[in-house]
Amino acid sequence: MIRRMLFTATIMLIAVSGTAGTITNGTWSPNDCGAEPASPVIEQSSVDAYNQSVKAINEWQQKANAYNTCLIDEANKDNALIAKTANDEQSRLRAVIEKIKSDTDKAKAKLDRN
Repeated sequence: MIRRMLFTATIMLIAVSGTAGTITNGTWSPNDCGAEPASPVIEQSSVDAYNQSVKAINEWQQKANAYNTCLIDEANKDNALIAKTANDEQSRLRAVIEKIKSDTDKAKAKLDRN
C-alpha cells in the first residue's frame, strides 16, 4: 500500500512538474537531448577519405559530448525529483502515523479514566 502511494505520488509529481526523462518498459531515456549522434565510420580507401573521416569523428565527438552532458543533466534532475517526492511522501506518512498514535493514546487515556 505504501509503495503504491509512493509510486502514485511520484508519477503525479513527475506528470505535473514536467520531468527531464521518460521511463518506458523499465528503461529511462532523456526527453530533451535529441537523438544520440550516430557513430562515424573510419574510411580507409584513400588519404582524402581518411581525412574526411577524422573530420567527421571530431564533429561527432562534439555532438556526443553535448548529448552526454544533456543526458547526465536530465538524469540528475529526475533523480532529485524522485528523491524529493519520496522524502516528502515519507514525511507525510510519518505525520499520519504519529497523529493516529497520538489520537489512540488520548482515547486510551480517556477511557482508562472512566
